[in-house]
Amino acid sequence: MSTKYIFITGGVVSSLGKGLTSASIGLLLEKCGHKIAMLKLDPYLNVDPGTMNPFQHGEVYVTDDGAETDLDLGHYYRYTHSPLSRASNATSGQIYETVLKRERRGDYLGKTVQVIPHITDEIKGRILACAHQNPETSVVLIEIGGTVGDIESLPFLEAIRQFRYERKKDCINIHLTYVPYLKAAGEVKTKPAQHSAQILRGIGIFPDILLCRCENPLSKEIKEKISLFCNVPEESVFDEKDVDQSIYEVPLDLHRQGLDTMICKMLDLKKEKPDLSDWEKMLYGVTHPHGKVTIGVVGKYIDHQDAYKSVFEALHHAAAASNVSLEIRKFESEKITEHGAVEETIRGCDGYVVPGGFGERGWLGKILTAKYCREHKIPYFGLCLGMQVMIVEFARNVLGLKNSDSTEMNAQTPHPVISLLSEQKKIENLGGTMRLGSYPCDISENSLAGEAYGKNIIFERHRHRYEFNNAYKEAFETRGMRFSGTLHKGALCEISEVKEHPWMVGVQFHPEFKSKPLDPHPLFRDFIKASLIHQKQKSGLLAAASLA
Repeated sequence: MSTKYIFITGGVVSSLGKGLTSASIGLLLEKCGHKIAMLKLDPYLNVDPGTMNPFQHGEVYVTDDGAETDLDLGHYYRYTHSPLSRASNATSGQIYETVLKRERRGDYLGKTVQVIPHITDEIKGRILACAHQNPETSVVLIEIGGTVGDIESLPFLEAIRQFRYERKKDCINIHLTYVPYLKAAGEVKTKPAQHSAQILRGIGIFPDILLCRCENPLSKEIKEKISLFCNVPEESVFDEKDVDQSIYEVPLDLHRQGLDTMICKMLDLKKEKPDLSDWEKMLYGVTHPHGKVTIGVVGKYIDHQDAYKSVFEALHHAAAASNVSLEIRKFESEKITEHGAVEETIRGCDGYVVPGGFGERGWLGKILTAKYCREHKIPYFGLCLGMQVMIVEFARNVLGLKNSDSTEMNAQTPHPVISLLSEQKKIENLGGTMRLGSYPCDISENSLAGEAYGKNIIFERHRHRYEFNNAYKEAFETRGMRFSGTLHKGALCEISEVKEHPWMVGVQFHPEFKSKPLDPHPLFRDFIKASLIHQKQKSGLLAAASLA
């Protein structure tokens, strides 16, 4: 049977949730017995999001093969088993760069290079490359970033039009649009959805299914109206209402409406009866917790809800595994000392996470957070830069190296406990290039990491340039730092732990990228467990103090 293709477009406004919707559809199709692949097409001209400001773009998701990609690939990973690689994300910048390099090499034999056919052909080639990652793939879901009507997305939409024309029986378009409720008028308004579908039809793409983002389920009358004016059969108009408690409700809600059945019917796909019991059980635990854990996240991009998206989701997965609800308190690291001592600003949490990042803004606030957690025996989890924070704090306040630092923050530091490999002694011919993608790591027995993973070797994804300076390793170990994870068959530090502490762990990689709601990452799982233990101990101490 030929491979089927589902194109997912969006209209009216951005941030409707195309990524979550695409991931949810992917999950349902997998439950129906199909091997899927997912592709995100981004219209911006940046070659990739690696150098983009997180305030604008959100987090950068990293795949095993080292691609820096859109955060929607994180949704794909958490919901599905789709292969994720460089073939799973393409930007306009990548498309144009590829075509222009070919033109410079003379590959086009002097022809005039144009958007049609050269750019559109390259886009179609990327779609096919995604499909060919796994020979067993039966359905490819392609999400187009931005909204219909944007100038920058037109080449992608034209490529889709051509692709559909060439494979009439193997493609459908699912259009996600907005149906707002105007409180002042007391009415649901369908006009934005009508205009969105009309723009899409004007490009030559006729939507097969409409998904209507709305606050509450749409009435039959509203769906009839949308069907009539958008030229889509009423049975192909679905509502996608705001979820009550968890984004993981979305696939179950779409299944209840029969979206998976409709897709399989349109594409002539076989359909096994989907077993969603594992998802339902997980969601029941999320919505029926026994207790609560409060985690402080100290970072520099904390005002942007998507800058640490995978971190937040991994914390939710781990909390659900412990059958507790999660409260995340966000602290801007740059402002931690504005109200006096650090404990006056961030106290009250059961555990603290310092996530990754670049640059010196907020550096001191993160170091003070690590010091507070170490001295008060509060669970601490440092991710990438968060591990380097933990190292520098330990060097300054335990080893007594008062001016120790990372050379990223202070190139003239006399004690570069964190530095580029090329700056470290006895290491030659290695520059400061970024370590990207999956690397193997050897885990020490009798360590917190070993207890969490339960294995001797693991694979985790990296995105960093600076490393722990092994010239200081003996000094750290002498004063109570355990290096429980090292690069497989190498010496680079991957995991550090403070021995005289219940749970203080730093990792040079990004474990948040490999956490799923049905399979929480073991380090996040054990961090939440440690935070709950600290919560109980704290409550016991408070009770004892009140009795005294």
